[in-house]
Amino acid sequence: MTYVVTVDARIPEGTPEMDPLQRAGAVALIEDGFDSVEDIEEPGDGGEVDLIDSIVAVHPGGAHLKVFVDAPALELAEEAVRLVVAELLEQSELLADWRIERCEVELHPELAQESLDAADGPDAPPDDPADRKARHSERPRAEDDTEDYDAEANAETARGQILTLAAELRSFPPAMFGASPESASLAAGALVYATDVLVDELFQDVQTLATGDTTAAECDSPLWRIDDLPERYALQYDARFARRFLVTVIAMTTRFTDGSFQRLSCVAEELALRLLLHETKVTLETYGLLDDGVSAALDSFAGNVYEDMDHEWLYDDSMDGIDDSDAGAALGVTPMAFKTWFTPFEEGRYVHPSAADL
Repeated sequence: MTYVVTVDARIPEGTPEMDPLQRAGAVALIEDGFDSVEDIEEPGDGGEVDLIDSIVAVHPGGAHLKVFVDAPALELAEEAVRLVVAELLEQSELLADWRIERCEVELHPELAQESLDAADGPDAPPDDPADRKARHSERPRAEDDTEDYDAEANAETARGQILTLAAELRSFPPAMFGASPESASLAAGALVYATDVLVDELFQDVQTLATGDTTAAECDSPLWRIDDLPERYALQYDARFARRFLVTVIAMTTRFTDGSFQRLSCVAEELALRLLLHETKVTLETYGLLDDGVSAALDSFAGNVYEDMDHEWLYDDSMDGIDDSDAGAALGVTPMAFKTWFTPFEEGRYVHPSAADL
């Protein structure tokens, strides 16, 4: 079975955060380490674990990794990946003192139990990926479930879980949300919750595009999020692009949660935030928690993080090419041609006020 193992590795306590050059070096070292690995021999009689793919995102305080492996069991997948990551860290002088804080396959407990209960039964998930996507995208309704379903209790449970996540959004004070403490906390927690959902869905898109060696425009299989990007560039969205965009999402959201976020760094991050905000609202709607107060809180957050909304021109087909035209220059539209999406903005570009100014 294929597992996605999440690994968080951190620099030593008291060590200065990595600068851009050090981060680029760390990415190269980790990626080279994974490239040198083929099959992982699990100690004992566990069997062989195959390394399928890996995606690396490095931030000032360490690295966030997603490692795809084929393994006989979840525990073997986690242990094998831990051994590989520990070994590649030890082999590098730059990374030798890093520590692994987390190495696990993330499973939502309710969904995991549901999958176990439904295995080979009448409630087993559909085989067709499109049907599965449609099923998971549906908002649960009491009339579709058993008579024991309690929508209100389910919403309260979700509310509690989301509120506990709010503190993880360390880069943004409650004032960024311009709402009541309850609404601000729900919005913040939902952003953290939606981050994991968005990252997992983009991982699946990377695998779908890589397996089919295709683009979003030509892909016959359903995609989760890549086809939510501006449609005019769909022929450019291949596995390489999807991987790069995924790393951008991980890097951006890591800065959200580790307290280091200062500004959106490129057009790709502006688009990534757009997808994250959409995923956040879907999450809240799913549990019946998207009231006017929380919606306003998310709008306020977006208004504070975005410097401008020029990236929305990319979704208007009637404006195709305006970002590179004289008319676009006259309107003050920032150049957003596809080739510049990952190009960093100029240093000092204002995005949102500091906490002291709010």
